[in-house]
Amino acid sequence: MNSATDLVPSIDPRSGAVRQHFPATDPHEIAEYVQRAQASARWLVDLGRVGRADLLDDFAAELERRESAILEIGDAETALGVPRLRGELARTCFQLRFQGEVAREGSYLGASIEHAGVTALGPRPDIRLTRAPVGPVAVFSASNFPLAFSVAGGDTASAIAAGCPVIVKGHSAHPALSVEVASAMKAVLDRRGAPAGVLQLALGRSAGRALVTDPGIAAVGFTGSVEGGRALFDLAGSRERPIPFFGELGSVNPFVVTARAAQEKADEIATGLCASLTGSVGQLCTRPGVVFLPDDDGGRALFSRLVRLLEEVPPAYMLTEAMASSFRTRTVAMAELEPLTTLHGEIGPGPTVRPAIIETAISALMSEDTALLREEVFGPFAQVCFYSSTDEVRRALRTLPDALTGTVFSGSSDDGLKPIVEAMESRSGRVIFDGFPTGVAVTWGMHHGGSYPASTSAFTSVGAAAIQRWLRPIAYQNAPEEILPEELRDRGVVVIPTRIDGVLVTPPR
Repeated sequence: MNSATDLVPSIDPRSGAVRQHFPATDPHEIAEYVQRAQASARWLVDLGRVGRADLLDDFAAELERRESAILEIGDAETALGVPRLRGELARTCFQLRFQGEVAREGSYLGASIEHAGVTALGPRPDIRLTRAPVGPVAVFSASNFPLAFSVAGGDTASAIAAGCPVIVKGHSAHPALSVEVASAMKAVLDRRGAPAGVLQLALGRSAGRALVTDPGIAAVGFTGSVEGGRALFDLAGSRERPIPFFGELGSVNPFVVTARAAQEKADEIATGLCASLTGSVGQLCTRPGVVFLPDDDGGRALFSRLVRLLEEVPPAYMLTEAMASSFRTRTVAMAELEPLTTLHGEIGPGPTVRPAIIETAISALMSEDTALLREEVFGPFAQVCFYSSTDEVRRALRTLPDALTGTVFSGSSDDGLKPIVEAMESRSGRVIFDGFPTGVAVTWGMHHGGSYPASTSAFTSVGAAAIQRWLRPIAYQNAPEEILPEELRDRGVVVIPTRIDGVLVTPPR
């Protein structure tokens, strides 16, 4: 039984007042959660690809029906504002339906049929390959996307599409919103007569560790800090039966402006950078982390314009007081590295934060003695380095940790662009040209990863490939027709893209 201390508070970040409390999930209860999830797995599998897609569509429709309540709770609990949350809810519903499209289309199964025959190596048996769901998965909500990377976010949507029951560890920054969204999804499941374990919500820090270590959990999806993610990653790997941990962690994203771009596009770049750095109070993992500007008149003018724009941004509330405190602490620590850094702006106490921009000597960024400058600052922050040559930028990029994104703004007839792009390709999951990295599209070709510490795997919660995390390959050799999954049976016409005797065949339109 939970005691009074085992409560998760819902806090209004604007006032600091506790809105209400929710009981934390006792770690001993997690075993029951997992048992229910295991018992519901067959129900999800038996729905089939199209049935699971219909279920995801129903989730989206129910969230849209509850829009008013979701936005009211979300704004009171996150201070992100109704317009931002409305857009995020639309994204969340789009993600749910998109993963349904992925399930219906079916190429994610990698279906292959090779009939028995004689090869250069001798007789070959009948071999048919597909992918099956791994089983119950644990999903950890993100603080900064309380809808799109939370209870009904990309992890959950792709796992359900794959046929995996989900236990979501709700984030402590928005428990009331997590409960509301889970309630909406449960209403859909109840109407369908689904078993209780298809989707479950757990709250409280200790529940997270219990989830990762429970032997019935087959995989984990996580979006959050490097420190928290690494601790859970190590737990997942140290189990008697290790499981995959799909983490999307921290990122210091480089943003390079060439000399010609600074001359030709100064206003466009400064205005876009200001929005990219301060949107959602800078609480985005794709926000530019280090901005490289040419050390010439054009670069200096662009920098001055950016500083002026940032000074005009009003103070704002971060998601939690702890995040605001961490933002101030890290920024002050960097500012105190004089004469290596120069702070532009003010960092003061209070419930809100203002944008901060620090000018850093590029030699300091590359020094082994100033590792602090190569760490992520979560919030409305920018670090600017002036460079004198393309080679200097290339060397500086090599010292930064691998990142989610790398951005380059170039001008007409720019020389020396290729070495910068090559340096970014080797260390970034996504390379952006003449644009801004904040904002991740939900498409077949998008992903949200990069080498560690940006993420821990090649597949992430964004895009069609998200579903691959929750699947395992399974081959059937000389199997009777009635045993085979529907997609692998000989029927004359394929229902999903299938490689038959080495030739890719797609369904007729």
